[in-house]
Amino acid sequence: MQGVKGEEAPVGLRERKKRATRAALAEAAVRLAAEHGIENVTVEAISDAADVSPRTFFNYFDSRDDAFVMIDSDVGARIRRAVLGAPPELDPLTVVRDAFAAELADVESRHEVWNLRAEVLKQAPHLMVRMLGAHMEDELVLARAIAKRLDPDAPEPEQPGLYPRLVAAVAGTAVRISMQHWGAGGASDPFPVVFRSVFAHLAAGLPAPARGDR
Repeated sequence: MQGVKGEEAPVGLRERKKRATRAALAEAAVRLAAEHGIENVTVEAISDAADVSPRTFFNYFDSRDDAFVMIDSDVGARIRRAVLGAPPELDPLTVVRDAFAAELADVESRHEVWNLRAEVLKQAPHLMVRMLGAHMEDELVLARAIAKRLDPDAPEPEQPGLYPRLVAAVAGTAVRISMQHWGAGGASDPFPVVFRSVFAHLAAGLPAPARGDR
């Protein structure tokens, strides 16, 4: 996705295949749920639609519900590495923005699937709760990484301070708002522009925008 990603190491073939299989399973789960209802979708059906075995399914997701929510612990680990490995002169919000941007590089090509997923989740409150819990876990992991980045010589804290928690929380909210606004047709700009605009508002301290930018 031009204009969003920062510099990043090339992804190896094995990792690309792994990400593609996970994405295929998540997409199959969402499409089956949209067509038949979540309660009628099994791990076997998802695996068959993605052309893998049920055993392979559990290499990527701990449960059937995780496929609907698209929970991926590898994403949090990659974001953590990106935050800790970014050049020291960059401010935390910029580092976090670029780390998320790298993970969202395929959003535009997966627009239909993201919209289907949103519709599926509306019909399943328990999945919304599961997703919220996963996001809270990811937010804490990110806050710990930010705290470690701010003080590299100190041990990574189990309970980060106020600033790392706030940066992690507002960054997660910024990602959610940019995706919702763009995905719902609220913006004529491509996703990278919306994404950058949201983080620019944060970096500026959220002053009231000019009338044409509201």
